[in-house]
This record gives sequence, C-alpha cells and structure tokens, in this order.
Amino acid sequence: MNKLPDLEAWAIFAKVAQTGSFARAATELSLSQGTVSKAITRLEARVKSMLFHRTSRSMTLTDSGAIALEFANKILEEGLAVEAELTEQSANVHGQVRVAAPMSFGLSHVAPALPGFMARYPEIALDIDFSDALLDLVERRFDLAIRIAKLSDSSLLARRFCTIRILLVGTPAYFEQHGRPRHPRDLAGHRALQYAYSPRGENWRFRHPQHGEFTQTMYAPLRVNNAEALVPALDAGLGLALQPEFLAWQDIQSGKLETAFDDWEVEPIALHLVTPPGRRRPARVQALIDYLSDYFAEMPWARGVGPGES
Repeated sequence: MNKLPDLEAWAIFAKVAQTGSFARAATELSLSQGTVSKAITRLEARVKSMLFHRTSRSMTLTDSGAIALEFANKILEEGLAVEAELTEQSANVHGQVRVAAPMSFGLSHVAPALPGFMARYPEIALDIDFSDALLDLVERRFDLAIRIAKLSDSSLLARRFCTIRILLVGTPAYFEQHGRPRHPRDLAGHRALQYAYSPRGENWRFRHPQHGEFTQTMYAPLRVNNAEALVPALDAGLGLALQPEFLAWQDIQSGKLETAFDDWEVEPIALHLVTPPGRRRPARVQALIDYLSDYFAEMPWARGVGPGES
C-alpha cells in the first residue's frame, strides 16, 4: 500500500516558495525554522529530487520544485479554504442541528420549547428524532441527545442538568377500591403498569432513609415501550405505575393522580444533554443547549438543576 502524501509538508513547501525564505515561512506558519527545514527534507527524500537551489545568499526553485509548486499551492489554498468555511459555520448560528430525544419527554417538554427557539434562531434548522431507543449519536450523526437515565461511562460528553424523581402513582378511585399501600410489601397483589425500558423491570425497588431497601416483584398485565402509553390505563384505574415526575406532575397537581408511601424512594434518574466526543461544539449546537437549559430550569419538576459537565 502506498504511503499517504505528506500534505503538511507540501503546504509548508508552498509557503517557503511564496516567501522565498525558510525563516519567513516559519514565522507566518507559527512553526520553528527547524520544523520547516525538516518538512522540505522529507519531501525531497520522498520525491528523490531537490526542490530548491540553496546558496548562502539566495534560494530558488529547481525544475522539479517549479513543477510541484502549482499542486502544492492548491493543497495550501484548499486547506485554508476548508478551515475557513468550517470555522465560519462553527462561529455562526445557522445550519442544521440533529437531535435525539426520548418520546414522552420529547413530546411533552421538548416540542413545546421548539417554537421559541425557532423564533430566536430562524437560520437554524432542527431535525428531531423522538424515540425511547438508545440511538448511537456518532453512527447516526446526531449533534445532541437528550437522555433521561443513569448514564454509563462512555466517550460521549454529558451535561447533567437536573434530577427527576420516579413516583408511584395511581388514581384516587384505584386506591379507594384496592387500598393505598403504606409499605412496598403492601404492593403484593396490586397490578403494575410497566414501562418496558425501566432498568428495574418488574422488580420494583424502593429505598428508605431508616429502613434500607425493599424489592417487590410485580404482576404486570400491561407492558409498553413508552411511558405516556400507560396514562389511559392509569386513568382507568387498572393499576399502579412508576412514572417520572415530569410526566405525572400535572395530573398530581390536578388531583387526577395520587402518590403512595412518599417516604420510600425509587432511585431517581437525571436529565442529561449529551454530545458526541470532541470539546468544540458548533455555535448552533451550543445555542440549542443553552436555550433548552434555560427553558427546563423553569419546569417545576426540575430538581437540583446544575450546569456541570462530566
């Protein structure tokens, strides 16, 4: 297999030819004179030909150098052009931002946030994928993902935004008919409305500050891959569910749903804004992150809001 061309050295060669001096080329490129000299030596070794005639007073191109210069200039010019174009795109808030968001949270909280963002940044085009599946940001070329989970270690950059409680909820009519559990062991015999992607599955685990942990295995006549799809069965009084506070908040405030044994806690989850590896984000992506952070900070279910990155 042939070696890749030494593009950096060819760009340095073009700059040396333009300036007529190793020293001036080194200054313009912010390199040491030794680095420039080594680059030219590498090229001459690769092409097995001298590129410059050097004397103590002058430096001129050889015939081989003159032939190479046109191509080297294109390498330098096109490299500068592509960097300028990408820098401009990065610095200006325009272009497309691809976002992955969980379905229920996306529909109830991300979608309502979009009109305000679009009005503020009319030159940014949003492409939103609502799915509870854990999509690969790099493979699918997403700029940003909103994830509500306990994140595993990865190369992704995650900004932990807030904690979200998981609440045991049911309707007043359900509790009146089947009794209100006071302890996790009282859930035996109750019917569970189950979110399929819950890491707990049908083993509902609770924690108490004095009494430790307790796990109750539940019978689940309904299992769905979207937590919002549990709402009709909940409203009909067909069982209990562990729902994130952002989804149950409004119904709890209205009295449509009630919680049980609030002194026992399910391990909370967290809202993260996740980006692919690489610390430098385009301005359009950062604009969306900042906007969503400000927007979510106003939500009554957002607990322990924090801007830190991990």
